[in-house]
Amino acid sequence: MSTFSKRDTKTYNEFRRFCLWFVCNFCFGSYIKLMYNYNVEGKENIPSDERFIVAANHISGRDPFLLPFALNLPIAFMAKEELFEKFFSRTLMDCCGAFAVRRDKVEVSTIKTALNIKNTNWMLGLFPQGTRDSSQKVEKITKGFASFAKATKTGILPVGIIGSDEKPKWPFCTKLTVKIGKMIPYSDDIDDMMRQWCSTISELTGKEYVLE
Repeated sequence: MSTFSKRDTKTYNEFRRFCLWFVCNFCFGSYIKLMYNYNVEGKENIPSDERFIVAANHISGRDPFLLPFALNLPIAFMAKEELFEKFFSRTLMDCCGAFAVRRDKVEVSTIKTALNIKNTNWMLGLFPQGTRDSSQKVEKITKGFASFAKATKTGILPVGIIGSDEKPKWPFCTKLTVKIGKMIPYSDDIDDMMRQWCSTISELTGKEYVLE
C-alpha cells in the first residue's frame, strides 16, 4: 500500500490530469448536467494565484468526482487505504491522482505527499469529516485537515455540497448545488482554522455544526 501513500511531484503529470478530466469532467460531469438541476455558487472565491487545500463536507460517494468538475481544477484527494485493496477502485484512484491514507494516524509519507502536491499545479483535496455523513449536522470533524494546512502553510478553501446524496429519477429534477466559500487563511492555530471551516460550511449548507 506504500506505493499509493507516498507520491512525488512526477506522479501529477499530464497523463493523470487527463484521466482526472476524462473521469470527472467528461464522464461524471456529463451525467451531472443531464440528471441534476446543477449549480455552482461562489466561483469568484477561488484564488487564481495561490495553492490551497479544498476542504468540503462529505455526503456522497460522488463528492470526490464532483469537486474537480465543479471547481474546474485538478484535485488530488486523500482516500482511505481500503479503496486501494481492490483492482478497479485502486486503478481508478491511482489514475485520478488520489493517494492512500490511514484513518487511525497521519503518517510521514502523507505529509510529504501533501508537500509534493503543493509544488505542482494540483490542489490537495480532503473531507474533514473523514467519512460520508448525510445527516443535518456537520460533525465527526477531525483536526487532520487543519494540521495539513499548518504543515504546508496553505490556506483552506471551504466548499459546501448540497444534494449529491439524492438519486435523480428524472433529468433536471433533482437539485445539486456546490457553494464555494471565502478562503480561510493559513494559521498556526489549528483549532481556529477548524472553527472557521465549520462555521463557513454551516453557513453554506444550512446544517448545524458540532465540534466534539
